[in-house]
Amino acid sequence: MDWRLDKKRPICPQICEKICVFIASGKINAGDRLMSVREVASNADVTPNTVQKAYESLEQQGIIYSKRGSGWFVCDSMNLTKELLDHLIHTKTVAYLNEMQNLGLDKKEVIAIIKNLRYS
Repeated sequence: MDWRLDKKRPICPQICEKICVFIASGKINAGDRLMSVREVASNADVTPNTVQKAYESLEQQGIIYSKRGSGWFVCDSMNLTKELLDHLIHTKTVAYLNEMQNLGLDKKEVIAIIKNLRYS
């Protein structure tokens, strides 16, 4: 799994986003055990405290849960994960469109840019 993070943005929310994307895309399934806090911290090149905070945030949202001594697991509520991911997509899209509008582009121009865009 790709744990590359944008150092210009807060790290904890990015870890939460990554996990939601992994769940929504089927890379992690309901009931699966998540990587340990230390494993994620090592892979993402962040402190274990940051990962712990992200896991606790996801637990408060009902996405994951912990079993004492066993680790962190994905809850069965895939609908909640999908809702959170949809909200994240909506929020990021609106922010992008607002930025494009601030640059003086209208909807048709933005659509044309997106259609011609090549990305990896």
